[in-house]
Amino acid sequence: MFESLTGKLNTIFTNLRKRGKLSSEDVEAVLREIRLALLEADVHYSVVKTFLARIRERAIGAEVSRALNPAQQVIKIVHEELIQTLGQPERLKLTGEKPRVIMLMGLQGSGKTTASAKLASHLRSQGEQVMLVAADPYRPAAITQLQVLGERIGVPVFTLDGVKPPELAKKAFSSAEKSSISVMIIDTAGRSQLDDSLMTELKAISSNVKPVEALLVVDSMIGQEALRVAEGFRDAVTITGLILTKMDGDARGGAAISIREVTGVPVKFISTGENIDAMEAYQPDRLASRILGMGDILGLIQKAEAAYDSETAEKQAAAFASGQFTLDDFADQLKQMKKLGGISQIFDMLPGDLSKAAKSVSPQETENRLKLTEAILSSMTRAERRNPEILNANRRRRIAAGSGTDVMQVNQVLKQFRDTQRIMKTLKKSGNRGLPGLFRNLK
Repeated sequence: MFESLTGKLNTIFTNLRKRGKLSSEDVEAVLREIRLALLEADVHYSVVKTFLARIRERAIGAEVSRALNPAQQVIKIVHEELIQTLGQPERLKLTGEKPRVIMLMGLQGSGKTTASAKLASHLRSQGEQVMLVAADPYRPAAITQLQVLGERIGVPVFTLDGVKPPELAKKAFSSAEKSSISVMIIDTAGRSQLDDSLMTELKAISSNVKPVEALLVVDSMIGQEALRVAEGFRDAVTITGLILTKMDGDARGGAAISIREVTGVPVKFISTGENIDAMEAYQPDRLASRILGMGDILGLIQKAEAAYDSETAEKQAAAFASGQFTLDDFADQLKQMKKLGGISQIFDMLPGDLSKAAKSVSPQETENRLKLTEAILSSMTRAERRNPEILNANRRRRIAAGSGTDVMQVNQVLKQFRDTQRIMKTLKKSGNRGLPGLFRNLK
C-alpha cells in the first residue's frame, strides 16, 4: 500500500533528520519535495495545496523553531496534517428496525460484488444475521459469483430470475423480515460508465427499501478518475459512505488521500487484498502512519488476535509453559500467519527499518518459501513433527522426496524451526502468547 509514495517520503525525512536547526528556506525545500511526491502519487492538486499550506504555517512558526528536534517536529506536523486530510473515521449506522439495509453501488470492475461479501463476513463476525441480495442481472455470472462467495462465508443469497432489481430488493426485504435477518446487503448493478438509467434504478431501489447506508465502492487504483466517479454518484444519488478497494496495490494510490476532502463523503472501509477477510474499518491515523512508513503495529496485533483461535492459543501457551515447541506447533504458526492476509500485508504494517528489512526479500519469494515449508512439514510423520531429534539422514531424504524438495531445503526448514524455538523462549520469558505477543514486542 502506497509503497512508492512511502519510499519517497522516507527519503525526504531521512535527509531532513540529518540537518540541525531548520531555516525557512530548509522548510520550503522540504515542502517542494513533498509536493512533488504527492502529485506523482496522483493526490489531487487542490488537496496538495491546502495540505502544504497548513504544514508551512506550522513549520515556519514558533512550533518548529523552539523544538529541541526541529526535523522530528516537522515530521510530526506532516503526520498530524495528513490525518486531518484523510478525515475522521465514521462507523456504519446500523440503527432502526431490522432488517437494516445496506446498498452497495459502483461502476463495473470496482470490486463491488466481492466487497459485498467481505462486508457480509465482517458484519457476521460482529454477531449480525446477514443476507446478501444479488441485484445485478446484467453482468454475466454476477449472481453466480455472489452465490459462491455467500456459500464460502455461510451467508444466504437472495435472488429471483426475471425480476427487476427494484422489485427484487422489495421482495428480498420481505423475505429478510420473515427470516430474522438483521442486516440485508444489496449488491446493485454496475455500469461501464455513469448514466441516467443506472441512477434511476438506484433511486428506485432506495425508494423501495430505505437503506440506512448507501455505500459507493471505488477502485483506488484508477487515480483521480476515482474522484470523478465519486462526485458523479454523489451528485445523482444519496451516498452515506465509501469503500475503497484494491488498496493493496500501489499504482496511483494517492486518490485515497484526496477522496474524503474532495467529495466530502466519509470513507468507512478499505479493502486490502483478495481474501474474504481482507477488509478493514477506515482508521485515518493508522493509514497516515503506514503512508509515512511508521507502520501499524496496533492493527497488526488486532489482526493476529482475530486470526488466532483460542484453541490453538491455549495449546501453544501450554507448549511455551512446558518449554516444548514442536514442529506441529511450528506448522500451526505458519497457518496463523496465512490467516493474517498474506506476507505483503504483514510487511506493509511493520514500521520503518523492520519493514525495509522484511521487504529486502520479495513478498512473493517469502510466500513461496512458506509453501515449500508447509510441503516439507506435511511429508513428515506425526512422530517426526513431535520429536524432530529422530530426523536422521534417511528420514530427511524420504521427506525431501515426498515434498518434491532436496535435503538441503529440509535442513533449512529445521534451522528455521530451531530459530523459532529460541524466539518462543523469549516470548515465554516476557509473558506473551503466540503471534499477538510477538508483534507486541515490536512496539
